[in-house]
Amino acid sequence: MKFPFIVLIFFLATLFASADKPVKIFDELYRPQFHFTPEKNWHNDPNGLFFYKGEYHLFYQYNPYGLEWGFMHWGHAISTDLIHWEHLPIALYPDNESKDKELCTAFSGCGFVDEGNITGLQKGSEKTILLFYTSQKCGQRLAYSNDKGRTWQKYEKNPIIAFDETDDARDPKVFWHEESKQYVMVLYRKPNNDNKQKGVSFYVSKNLISWTFKSHLPGFFECPDLVELAVNRRSDDKKWVLFDGDGSYLIGSFNGEKFIPDSPKMPSDYGANYYATQTWSNIPEADGRTIQIAWMKGGEFPGMPFKGQMTFPNELSLKKFTEGIRLVRKPIKEIELLHEKGDKWENENLIPGINKNLTRGVKDDCLHIIGNFKIKSADSFGFVLRLDKKDNGTELMYNVKSKTLSCMNKSAVIEPVDGVLKLEILLDRSSIEIFANDGKVVMSSCFVPTENANGLYLFNTGGELLVEKLEVYPVRSIYDIKK
Repeated sequence: MKFPFIVLIFFLATLFASADKPVKIFDELYRPQFHFTPEKNWHNDPNGLFFYKGEYHLFYQYNPYGLEWGFMHWGHAISTDLIHWEHLPIALYPDNESKDKELCTAFSGCGFVDEGNITGLQKGSEKTILLFYTSQKCGQRLAYSNDKGRTWQKYEKNPIIAFDETDDARDPKVFWHEESKQYVMVLYRKPNNDNKQKGVSFYVSKNLISWTFKSHLPGFFECPDLVELAVNRRSDDKKWVLFDGDGSYLIGSFNGEKFIPDSPKMPSDYGANYYATQTWSNIPEADGRTIQIAWMKGGEFPGMPFKGQMTFPNELSLKKFTEGIRLVRKPIKEIELLHEKGDKWENENLIPGINKNLTRGVKDDCLHIIGNFKIKSADSFGFVLRLDKKDNGTELMYNVKSKTLSCMNKSAVIEPVDGVLKLEILLDRSSIEIFANDGKVVMSSCFVPTENANGLYLFNTGGELLVEKLEVYPVRSIYDIKK
């Protein structure tokens, strides 16, 4: 009878030992390791992005009560490098003590530093930081901070733009327009509850409090943003870019009151999960970048304590191509802060059926992949990402004949340049972001890989492929978790 008793004791000891080892927060199976997520619960649109005294502020739509949309508050985090984030207490709560799922909850908006104390709200030595937001069905409102964004007060004369029951006005974005010497607010609206008039309105102000309507442009839906960018990085050639909620954009001119398009509306992302883009305000001139982030809308995170993630921050620019001026997006250079020791290859000629997998030694669930591929006689080439032991994974493929880059059932046409296709890939535990030809085409998608699938397979079919350059870096967790 001793043997079964010993077995029972061993079984129970093993059971309780495993129960004492819960999964660490921020190290769960599908937890992104270098993309922003809250510790728990639902989040969506990025809000209130600004830079002040060495800190990048990120706010976001947040439900503190569960994994579903609703009961919107503004979550808050800060970073000194746009990579590592410190979570701060909730910044904005629903107005009028609302307990409703939607009424008077804190919908999307923007952040702005009142450098000259135009509002007169500054108390003390710190500049006043303003948050413009939509109190759903309760008007456009203002909150402010006098302690570097640590605590927030609601403006006592809210709303600054009253609610109109014949309209669906929300998601204000505010900036200074140098040419007209005034502040501008871009606001999504649906005047007269007319779906055909869904679009963006432009308001102006001298004091950031009183706003005057100037013009309306139909054809947009939610979360507008308007930024000025140099073309080919020339300071004497600039254009304005107006973004829609899905990241699509128009290029044109803006006189402080009216936007005049000179391009068709174009997509800025061809992936499955990309929405509610917003750029940081008050970036120092010494930096000079326009930095954008988006919510990866529709992503699934089975079994996780959180729902949703942000894209990795991108730098925006405009570039002239033969077909016209286009928006270009690239991951910010700070990604290199997370590089582990990687692998590099140069001038490797791959022949189908002869060469073994060039990247067979790569085993990691988070990667930064940078490569230049000379298409010789290949019909197609690409990667199988998060490859498991049964040779299953997520395929990223370029079809040479159709000039189509495909991944996660999404595709985009991209022309090689002098026979070379450039690819940059950010692979996290639950997302794939692909930047082709220096960001001319971008595809951002969430995915659910197989557990313990950490392989990488570079393939080509039908003919030869020259790998001019390939660098693969494991990406260190921003939570300093040992893998």
